[in-house]
Amino acid sequence: MSEKTHSDIAEMDFETALTELEQIVGKLEAGRAPLQESIEVYERGGLLKAHCEKLLKQAEARIEKITLDGNSQPQGTEPLDS
Repeated sequence: MSEKTHSDIAEMDFETALTELEQIVGKLEAGRAPLQESIEVYERGGLLKAHCEKLLKQAEARIEKITLDGNSQPQGTEPLDS
């Protein structure tokens, strides 16, 4: 597969990429594709997996935990993993 065929992955949102990845896994598990096509969709699946992982890491970096003061009132935020 060429870079052109993979360039659309960079524009996908998480849900779209995950849905396509699930379809690829199902297709490969069912053995419904000839060898060359299986190799191509496997490669695309790897790129989709990497894209989903990247999007998840970006989302995790943005998640913050709300901190409360002594009266249980919100006082600010801090990173989730602090």
